[in-house]
Amino acid sequence: MTTVQIEIPDQKVATYKICAQARGLTVEQWFLQLAEQSAPTPVVEADRSEDGSNLDSRPISEVIAEIMKDVPREAFESLPKDGASQVDHYVYGLPKRY
Repeated sequence: MTTVQIEIPDQKVATYKICAQARGLTVEQWFLQLAEQSAPTPVVEADRSEDGSNLDSRPISEVIAEIMKDVPREAFESLPKDGASQVDHYVYGLPKRY
């Protein structure tokens, strides 16, 4: 295992701690999770189309429908109604803006 050190401005540390704690994580665990989520996924040859590209040529609505087909209705009903306007609150744990 390799250790990586990063310098974080003091004024950002409190915000990062809040974001991590909102997820039940340490700052280190939260950064690792963010890094893993944003790391590029290797392209597998089987994922390539006939022309050699790895892009899906279907309309995005079809791709989303396929991904979401197994999500139970209750999951959608439990989503907050103000999710778009309060995204920073729900994603990063910041206070709601009014």
